[in-house]
Amino acid sequence: MNRRDAVKLFGAGGLGLYIASQISAARAINSLLASGELTKEMFGKDFVWGTATAAYQIEGGYNEDGKGESIWDRFTANPRHVKTHENGNIACDSYHLYKTDLNLLKEMNFGAYRFSTAWSRILPQVTGKINQKGLDYYHNLVDYCHEIGIEPWLTLYHWDLPQALQDKGGWVNRDIVNWFSEYTDVVTRALGGKVKNWMVLNEPVSFVG
Repeated sequence: MNRRDAVKLFGAGGLGLYIASQISAARAINSLLASGELTKEMFGKDFVWGTATAAYQIEGGYNEDGKGESIWDRFTANPRHVKTHENGNIACDSYHLYKTDLNLLKEMNFGAYRFSTAWSRILPQVTGKINQKGLDYYHNLVDYCHEIGIEPWLTLYHWDLPQALQDKGGWVNRDIVNWFSEYTDVVTRALGGKVKNWMVLNEPVSFVG
């Protein structure tokens, strides 16, 4: 991909990250080819080793403790949308088994965990009233990360828009700026003292498309 095409795809702001990622990948590949083996040192001292998940993909608990409906809850409820009829209603059940999951990461020697918060779990009525039980889940998850020595990285939006906002136009409604600002304010105020690394939108090119 040339520079012009990269700007078109990623935007000027994302171009630097794209180029940096390509350079890092090229260096790692060249080192691998030269040595015949893959080592941690090839990625440099500032490379963070960890794992990543999305709330809908792993949490389950889709209607527990006051959680609202997300776009994926609605989409997968229609049997015509998924050929083999899977959904995330239970998924990996990480809503109940997050300690077990994090212990597995620790056993594999990962030092960081990037997870996302479910907007509809925290603000099930979209705006206004906070679902404290939903917020407590993320408090507990982050606290346990720190307890076992894993650095939490938080993604605010990983493709699970509340269905009520989708019914109002979702990301093409300009009011999304205010909706997302409120949600972001709630999460950052609650977890900002515990989480130092934040992702705002996961792969916006994909979900906007």
